[in-house]
Amino acid sequence: MTTSNSPTPPGVSTEKPGFVSTNSVGRFALPSFSAWTLLALAVSALVVVPIGTVLFSLTQDSQGEWAHLAATRLPGYLINTLIIAVGVCTCAAGIGTATAWLVTTCDFPCRRLFSWALILPLAVPAYIAAYAYADLLQFSGPLQTWLRATFEWNRDDYWFPDIRTRGGAIFILTATLYPYVYLAARTAFLEQSACTLEVARTLGRGPWRAFVSVALPLARPSIAAGTALVLMETLADFGAVEHCAVDTLATGVYHTWRSLENHVAAAQLASLLLGIVALAVCLEALARRRARHHQLSNRFKTIRRKRLGPISSALAMLLCGLPMLAGFMVPAGIFVYRAIMTGDARGAEIAISHGKNSLLLASIAAVVAVVFAVLVTYAHRLSKGRIAAIAARVTSLGYALPGTVLGLGVLIPLTFLDHRINDLTQWLFNTRPGLLLTGTAFAVMLGYQTRFLGVALAMLQSAFQRVRPSLDDAARTLGASRWRLVLLVHLPILRASVLAAGLLVFVDVVKELPVTLMLRPFNFDTLAVRTYQLASDERLDQAAFSALLIIALGLIPVALLATLLAPRRAPVKKNTE
Repeated sequence: MTTSNSPTPPGVSTEKPGFVSTNSVGRFALPSFSAWTLLALAVSALVVVPIGTVLFSLTQDSQGEWAHLAATRLPGYLINTLIIAVGVCTCAAGIGTATAWLVTTCDFPCRRLFSWALILPLAVPAYIAAYAYADLLQFSGPLQTWLRATFEWNRDDYWFPDIRTRGGAIFILTATLYPYVYLAARTAFLEQSACTLEVARTLGRGPWRAFVSVALPLARPSIAAGTALVLMETLADFGAVEHCAVDTLATGVYHTWRSLENHVAAAQLASLLLGIVALAVCLEALARRRARHHQLSNRFKTIRRKRLGPISSALAMLLCGLPMLAGFMVPAGIFVYRAIMTGDARGAEIAISHGKNSLLLASIAAVVAVVFAVLVTYAHRLSKGRIAAIAARVTSLGYALPGTVLGLGVLIPLTFLDHRINDLTQWLFNTRPGLLLTGTAFAVMLGYQTRFLGVALAMLQSAFQRVRPSLDDAARTLGASRWRLVLLVHLPILRASVLAAGLLVFVDVVKELPVTLMLRPFNFDTLAVRTYQLASDERLDQAAFSALLIIALGLIPVALLATLLAPRRAPVKKNTE
């Protein structure tokens, strides 16, 4: 046996990254975790603790409230939730896929405008769209008032759709959530080569059959991923369905906690909602487990857009224009009109005051989320073991959890800790300091990190994958520690992705309603909470400025996403040799 005496470069560790076996007994080893892996595990605990708390409630006694809910309200909660989820996912998948195919493969007037304008509804939270449509379409609203005045109708002389129904909730959620499917589908269509479609055409398939049998199956994984996001947002929605007077599991969790003041029953209801989310994710994964959707040729040819005739162009413009009109133009226009015509200076002043609270919370949450995401991502990069990979995967699950579930999952353990701290101080100093964690900015920030850390993590994981490992090796050989490598090498290279991740978390926090509503400090309101409170009291004039500020901030990620819509692949040049 020969031994190498070559010197080790300064600052380079000879230990394997991740966790290292320091003591072994036979075939088994005792793991010794690196500092990075321990930090990643600590961050993943932000998601594990709320989930574990909610699931632990299944073993507790709700003092008869769960039996009461199961016998009275639970069937309605389940039926409404399932009907709305199926309706929204079906409509959003159809609209998103159809519009993506049109703007990608067809040429018609305003196609360039629609290609980015179709994602504008992402800037409008569903609950704000619900407030706008309820104000527009109600009996005393401007539309029905104009109809009665113009045609001299009475109340019983005409029929008008009621927005405060399950159908109204499906319409509002579809109008604001279909861009998730549109973005995913258009990206998939842009990545497809025209060669595949041309082969289908030569085999006798017409344009419609080529789309159904070739293009659609190739894009199915992306469409399914976009539809899964729509499903998560639909199950998590609280403000829109409540304003539409539809009781779902999300609203049931909040009202059980707030009205019945029974945390155990609310947590048990939340566990049922959590189970539905997990079941939906598992079913979607099983449905595409054995499927393989990829192109068999390395040749790539950009899809050539087909020029549509006058009638077809008009239909294409109508199909692309209606979703954008319903999801963005109408809600934004209503609040612009309210702010200009009936808004007051006091409402604008209060909105700016609450806007400062939103900006403060969102800025801190964005910075913390980016730092945590860098820790988890870099720990996974250093370690190829399962521990860091599991930590990264668990951390990304928070975005799939409804805000009401997270609110309870954070509130219950913090309340428990507060009581134990008070018991300890009572025993040591004969005094009780009160609630130190519950109802504080710390609780709100913990809820934000659990909910939106997965957003920053997804962006930074893809960004770190683009950095070659040889760059890490070169820096380590020159004596750079792992911390210096992250701070001085990786972050400067990935600054655009880091900024984008922070912006997305920032805007998501500004729009978040249930987590803020359940965990915020007393007398500390944000733009979302103020808009919700005023709209619930039918004071939409005073809520107009707050709603417009939320929409304006929501345009930031829309502009960011619009820059990603251009094709990133160029046609392969033919070899002329």
